[in-house]
Amino acid sequence: MAWELFLWLLAFAAAIALIGFSAYQLICLSDLEFDYINPYDLSSRINAVVVPEFMVQGTLCILFLLTWHWFPFLLMAPITYYHTKLYMTRKHLIDVTEIFRLLNEEKKYRIIKLAFYCSIFIIVIYRNSCLSQLLFFYLWKMIIGLWSLGSFSICF
Repeated sequence: MAWELFLWLLAFAAAIALIGFSAYQLICLSDLEFDYINPYDLSSRINAVVVPEFMVQGTLCILFLLTWHWFPFLLMAPITYYHTKLYMTRKHLIDVTEIFRLLNEEKKYRIIKLAFYCSIFIIVIYRNSCLSQLLFFYLWKMIIGLWSLGSFSICF
């Protein structure tokens, strides 16, 4: 039971990291749109966080598979496949010369990913809170059981 709580706490941290990666990329694209940064800086900033984002998301998906949590795994499997396909064809990197032509498409893609990661975050929070309550009630029953046996005393 404790390892499952550890899994969901790890998934919580990973979901926050994924939301942070997507929000950072979306902010960088908005900065380019309003001409606060140049295309070279944008591509170097986004390309630096794309691979870690793919790794965190893929690791989280594999972790759900190995621990037999089918609903989150099946929810994340298509985007993991898509990320793997993008990485294998080298289309995950942003090209400096084509960024202005692809700016609206890239923003839409990042907004959809941000919404997806927020939904994963909500699922993780729900599962984490349910598991925490369940663990609390098991511990509470154990303490009450030990106290009723007389082997657990409270000293004041």
